[in-house]
Amino acid sequence: MTGTTNAFEMAQRQFDHVADLLQLDPQVREILRWPMREYHFRIPVRMDDGTIRVFQGFRVQHNDARGPCKGGIRFHPAETIDTVRALATWMTWKCAVVDLPLGGGKGGVIVDPATLSEGEKERLARGYIQQIWRNIGPRQDVPAPDVGTNPQMMGWMMDEYSKLVGQYTPGVITGKPVGGGGSLGRTEATGFGVIYAVREALKHLNLEPSRCVAAIQGFGNVAQYAAVGFTEILGGKVVCVSYWDREDRTAYTVSKADGIDPRFLMSITDQYGTIDKTKARAAGYTIEDGNAWLSKEADVLIPAALEGQINADTAHLIHERVKLIAEGANGPTTPEADDVIRQRGIFMIPDFLCNAGGVTVSYFESVQNDMNFYWTKEEVLQRLDTKMTQAFHAVLDLSLKEGVFMRDAAYMVAINRVVKAMELRGWI
Repeated sequence: MTGTTNAFEMAQRQFDHVADLLQLDPQVREILRWPMREYHFRIPVRMDDGTIRVFQGFRVQHNDARGPCKGGIRFHPAETIDTVRALATWMTWKCAVVDLPLGGGKGGVIVDPATLSEGEKERLARGYIQQIWRNIGPRQDVPAPDVGTNPQMMGWMMDEYSKLVGQYTPGVITGKPVGGGGSLGRTEATGFGVIYAVREALKHLNLEPSRCVAAIQGFGNVAQYAAVGFTEILGGKVVCVSYWDREDRTAYTVSKADGIDPRFLMSITDQYGTIDKTKARAAGYTIEDGNAWLSKEADVLIPAALEGQINADTAHLIHERVKLIAEGANGPTTPEADDVIRQRGIFMIPDFLCNAGGVTVSYFESVQNDMNFYWTKEEVLQRLDTKMTQAFHAVLDLSLKEGVFMRDAAYMVAINRVVKAMELRGWI
């Protein structure tokens, strides 16, 4: 959430626009514009100093026509119910666009996890499950990690749920640690998924990946593996990444004209995504303003940080060389910026298609939990590649056939699939 951008209003505006294109029945539209269920709850946690702090938690289930709800849990100081609603809505479209038999859900707690000790994090994670366990489950709603949460917290949450229901239930949560019910390939999944989509888009644009340059915003999990994938899988060059510096409370862009080494940068990055500036400078990197990534001379821009980053004020900063924007983050481009991108003829891979690799491998994790049989990393990534490639081409084909922007085409594919499921179940 940035300034005046309300993520849920944005999600609804995007939906309304496509509902018009599809001439969707007003009654059906009314069902899909809002989440079906939402839970607001308070989580009392005993802190290390003996005091009790009460945290506000949310879980939103947008639509489960196609299967159990699915979506992450964010621990963030600026979390709001509207952000959670928006992300739950986007999850419905995301699962549908990659044709997963799942619906959309999302959760959140208003907290800065960096201010908590390990013990406090565990008690908060378990407390979250204690409040919501009756309303989640492998056949109801399957949470996962998101901003501010990690595999270890998912392990605690799965354990707490298993205790409460009285049986080991690994499939209630995905994004768990490997060895504790997690799937190999989950760490790389979202970033590599972005790269598989980028690869297909570059083929469509007749661009040779090894000659392409990318600029990436962010250096969390998605950005890290997108950078690794762009250099190692596609053979391209990444000139910069940006990150939020927790010490200085500001964003910086870390760049190198002849290309960054993402694995080196990962080795000097803490668990919250802050890069060690001193070590980066010593290795020949330039530290620039947080927005510098956006104006870099590059073929591909990958915004992989927060919502609303390419907006009416910043869209004009995009370099004329840019041919492709691949949205690794959720909602990084506002509708106003979309208009500018359309006019400039820049090809767009919309967020809920581009970053669907994470939920796809989360789905694979659930499948493996159900079977109690686990795949190799190669199998997981191969299946992910197949899913992302099929999804990309389904959207591209519709975009070309109907002459619509890729974001609209992705929504059209997703909404049609959800409406179809609602019809088949007799809801409408």
